[in-house]
Amino acid sequence: MKVYLAGPLFSEAEREFNQRLKALLDREGYSVFLPQEDSNEKTPPHHHRQKEKIFRENLRAIEECDLVVAVLDGSDADSGTAWEIGYASAIGKPVIGLKTDFRTLGPEGRVNLMIEQSITRLCTTTDELVNGVQELKTLGSGESWI
Repeated sequence: MKVYLAGPLFSEAEREFNQRLKALLDREGYSVFLPQEDSNEKTPPHHHRQKEKIFRENLRAIEECDLVVAVLDGSDADSGTAWEIGYASAIGKPVIGLKTDFRTLGPEGRVNLMIEQSITRLCTTTDELVNGVQELKTLGSGESWI
């Protein structure tokens, strides 16, 4: 199963968490596309041609994946991650959100309404995430997960 791992990648802490999630999913036998390693240029500035290349590589990876895992920590989802969720949802890809951060957007929910309606499941721990990915794999592509 191919997994696209979406998440913020602008701080050392964010990149390390993403790498930890990738390693966890790798150990479970999944093929993980991590944009910070698999498509992004390692050093800024990103010139227009590099930006277009990064965008196209990430777009292709979302289209070719079986599942998107999206890190939603923070007071609100990273804008790039939110876009990746929306695109994946629009083309019919299941999306599992991971929000280990206990901050909420108010009494009604833990994530933005548009994100909430675009994801298949919201997990709050990495163990729950691994179990959710396994459950989705077990169901197969022809069955409903919700």
